[in-house]
Amino acid sequence: MTKTKTAKKPVATKTTGAKKPAAKKKAAPKKTSALDAAAKLLGASREPMTTKEMIDALAARNIWKSPGGKTPDRTLYSAILREIGTKGKDARFKKTERGKFAAKG
Repeated sequence: MTKTKTAKKPVATKTTGAKKPAAKKKAAPKKTSALDAAAKLLGASREPMTTKEMIDALAARNIWKSPGGKTPDRTLYSAILREIGTKGKDARFKKTERGKFAAKG
């Protein structure tokens, strides 16, 4: 049998100096999502709207602007349906007719 030598790791020594405080980063203001903006818009309008109408109204009122997507209305449509499906009775939206949504409550 042959013995293999293992290299000894150097032992870390503690320094007696004080630790530097971590620099605090300023939190950037959270951007409003299209889904949150649509819930706010529908709550104020009280009329059912299509997602295309919502996107146009949000852009006109300077509440939310698409970051450059090609189909923000379809993305919003999917997000609203996903919220209705997952939250059920607690969802902020209700589907009034084909393609139109209103605020719940």
